Amino acid sequence: MLKRISSIAVLGILLALTSACTNKKSVNPLANVGSKQPDKVLFDKAMDAMRHNRFDVARLTLQTLINTYPDSEFIARAKLTVGDSWYAEGGTAALAQAEQEYSDFQIFFPNMPEAAEAQLKIANIHYQQMEKSDRDYTHAKRAEDEYRKVILQYPDNTKVVIEAKRKLLEVQEVLADREFGIGRFYFLRESYPASIARLQSLVEKYPLYSRADEALYMLGGNYEGQIARIRNTPHCDAHGLPRGCMNVNEADKARYIGELTKKATDQYNKILTRYPMMDRADDARKRLAALHQPIPRPTKAVVAQNKKEIASRGQTTMVEKALGLVKKGPDVAQAVTVGEPTLIDPEPVSATSVVRGEAFAAAGITEKPGAAAGLGEKTATVEVLKPEQPTPGGAAPAADQPSLGAAPFGRTSSASAPVSAAPDPNELKPNAPSDANELKPIGGDQALPPPTQVNEIQQGQSSSKDTASSDQSNLASDQDLSSSKKKKKKGLKKLVPF
Repeated sequence: MLKRISSIAVLGILLALTSACTNKKSVNPLANVGSKQPDKVLFDKAMDAMRHNRFDVARLTLQTLINTYPDSEFIARAKLTVGDSWYAEGGTAALAQAEQEYSDFQIFFPNMPEAAEAQLKIANIHYQQMEKSDRDYTHAKRAEDEYRKVILQYPDNTKVVIEAKRKLLEVQEVLADREFGIGRFYFLRESYPASIARLQSLVEKYPLYSRADEALYMLGGNYEGQIARIRNTPHCDAHGLPRGCMNVNEADKARYIGELTKKATDQYNKILTRYPMMDRADDARKRLAALHQPIPRPTKAVVAQNKKEIASRGQTTMVEKALGLVKKGPDVAQAVTVGEPTLIDPEPVSATSVVRGEAFAAAGITEKPGAAAGLGEKTATVEVLKPEQPTPGGAAPAADQPSLGAAPFGRTSSASAPVSAAPDPNELKPNAPSDANELKPIGGDQALPPPTQVNEIQQGQSSSKDTASSDQSNLASDQDLSSSKKKKKKGLKKLVPF
């Protein structure tokens, strides 16, 4: 009896392995076409060979159809099926050949509906060869690019676009997890600029990442780590000692700490206003309280959106985790299935720009309008003093006048007026009425109030009260934030270095 059971078990294992190695059965797309023409007979014969996994026979038959009947109405479907035969055969070399066949099909038949199908299969080829997030990401990046082409080039093909978006969200989950791992690696080694560059690019490019709240929390920890490092760094003496000291005065140091505090606060605020139902929301509130910053409250729409995103994510079972140790492909169960994937990459943030921005911020240099704080290019305002025109008598300028040159970084200088310069009769002077009989405003020199704007809502009107009440009604309540919230994940570590 035991021998019989063991033989049945072995037979079942062999059957499972055989089915795993067998490709999916091919379906004849022209099966409903009633035709006895020889080109249709050849096509049906090729599809029958593919159903029995005789891919070489299928390709030879299809090639015969293409060469013998170049004007056949089945020629486009035959060329696409050649790519399908390589795709179904599998293997690295076969998949590369299938990609080439699909690319050729798009070149020869760009306006056919099957062109979108060919582009989707090109993306699927790289999706199948995608590796884990901590391995080579070449195929993951190629899959992202190819799925984006499907969505952008064939927006009217609804069926293909829906599948492309679903797969693209899974691919972007893998790419985002790779960026998160690199950012965490730099954070744990206190290489804060490099970590900020990776994590900032991550949260801007992949807002639907399953650990986006963790990335934002780590970003805040980077800025707070820099604050702690600045406070613990001693000031340099006249000889530049001790080693590793900071030659910055206390005013600039305090201003720089204030800038870093603002950046850390912004990251924690994003957690509460975009991911209020995720694991790091409570920790973000604690950090804001420790920084003596106000704690924002999300809107009901954001809470509902975040709940929908969490509910759409899958869970990896223990068996799947065990099989993942030997599986080549990544685990995409945590990928979201709602929302729109990112189709256009924002400008990446580099560690060099972060370091340069922080150096300028520490020196008190103002940044360009529109540049991200601490991340964009900085500019220094430098004013060059023009040489003073010589006097008619050829006298030299006064000795107390400033010399020619540029103002120091972060400051602007203006030349003082020459001592012997005569006053300009056309110069307008403040608070000096030209007419002695001019009426002055009531209250002496007090300025008149600005004119009332047409669309301006005056204080005390009911409109302002209605707006404030509507804003309060849109904010989520404590019950909204606490209901349906997932249990906090195990192993969630305290990342902020205090």
